[in-house]
Amino acid sequence: MRQDAPDDFVTIRNVTKKFGEFRALDGLSFSVREGGTLALLGPSGCGKTTMLRCLAGLETPEEGFISIAGKVVFDSAKGINLNPEDRGLGVVFQSYAVWPHMSVVENVEFPLRVRGVAPAERRARAMEILEIVGLTAFASRSATQLSGGQQQRVALARALVHKPALVLFDEALSNLDAQLREHMRLELQALQDRLGFTALYVTHDQGEALGLAETIILMNAGQIEASGPARQVFMTHHSSFAARFFGLNVVETARLAAPHAIAGKPFIAFQREYVRISEGVTGPGSDDLVLLGTIATRSFQGLADEYAIDLGNDVSVRVLDRSGAFSPGQAVSIAISRKDLFLLDA
Repeated sequence: MRQDAPDDFVTIRNVTKKFGEFRALDGLSFSVREGGTLALLGPSGCGKTTMLRCLAGLETPEEGFISIAGKVVFDSAKGINLNPEDRGLGVVFQSYAVWPHMSVVENVEFPLRVRGVAPAERRARAMEILEIVGLTAFASRSATQLSGGQQQRVALARALVHKPALVLFDEALSNLDAQLREHMRLELQALQDRLGFTALYVTHDQGEALGLAETIILMNAGQIEASGPARQVFMTHHSSFAARFFGLNVVETARLAAPHAIAGKPFIAFQREYVRISEGVTGPGSDDLVLLGTIATRSFQGLADEYAIDLGNDVSVRVLDRSGAFSPGQAVSIAISRKDLFLLDA
């Protein structure tokens, strides 16, 4: 992938999409560099799939501008709205969308048939991409006779066969089991390195986004909540929404007992891995926030136990601990170094 490529290979500017009175997208703007990978991440209903569909030409925004590889594909001000097949992209959907009445190779050939490619050339190109995704031996088989992972490869081959500059993935790995999902992530990275396409992933799975994308846009209610390099977005939090989405404990500072109150921000957040548990009451270190509570539940997670700890005043936090030394109903204290605390806005 080109590390020096400009950030405007894909340009999204002030895109607004409404369904009735509901604003699914509220003036969204971002860009993707050539050969880059960007993930639109967020919970259901945040607008990420709507943005993908607007980019693909499957939905029409009320306002905005979209260009792909220097070609304007949508411009509300100039009345430009290219058809999906004229946008130079491929799409891999969650449902695979393979056609049961076609063989594997016929499924893969279909985008070339729509574009009027001669039969001999489209068969050769389909077989070439099937070799790349490791499905040459299944070319004549009905696509629905394949496993879920193999069907996903058929969908991927079909999206790549016409050599698109941009490939969109709409929750494309969510139907696979955990082990196969991890395997497909590695395959997708290798394919992108080999073929050089630009990728945009839509997912609600933070692990998938972090594993696949160099840049992440976290969406909330049709707007961008946070954006930047994957590591930065995961490790740096400025809002309670972002912290909760990435699995941090978020506590209103007003609910903390007076000796432990933290001035300046309405919320604090901390990762469950950075909490230390002690039996009973323990004295704080010079740089610790120490809170008293009672273990409510214990759940074995393989390498550690996860505890839900009731701190009183309707506050509960989750903590990971490897000692296996604590049980429900036990009074404990938890300590968090203040350097591991995030001070958050609402």
